[in-house]
Amino acid sequence: VQLQAYGGGLVQAGNSLRLSCEVAGIVVSINTMGWYRQAPGKQRELVTTITSTGNTNYADSAKGRFTISRDNAKKTVYLQTNSLKPEDTAVYYCNADKIWAYGSVLTDYWGQGTLVTVSS
Repeated sequence: VQLQAYGGGLVQAGNSLRLSCEVAGIVVSINTMGWYRQAPGKQRELVTTITSTGNTNYADSAKGRFTISRDNAKKTVYLQTNSLKPEDTAVYYCNADKIWAYGSVLTDYWGQGTLVTVSS
């Protein structure tokens, strides 16, 4: 089982990006998924989470600009980022707090990250 994040890139301030994170492999179900980010020289921080039933939670920095969604059939979580700012520059990581796979339960599972760079 792997979390594969993609969609990052270099954009100008004010523009948008859509990040995706797919859970690859055979799984039974996935609990809460989320996006975190780590800027250069800073600690990793929460951006947003979404439960298996669609309840969402956002960091103050993301409210009103970012939207998380998920497609359970595709085992994919998305992050729509709008009105990007230079301070949004970071590696964005997806996380699943619990994945039920056949014969195992995976907890606090992380993807490899995708870099978002916002130029001013």
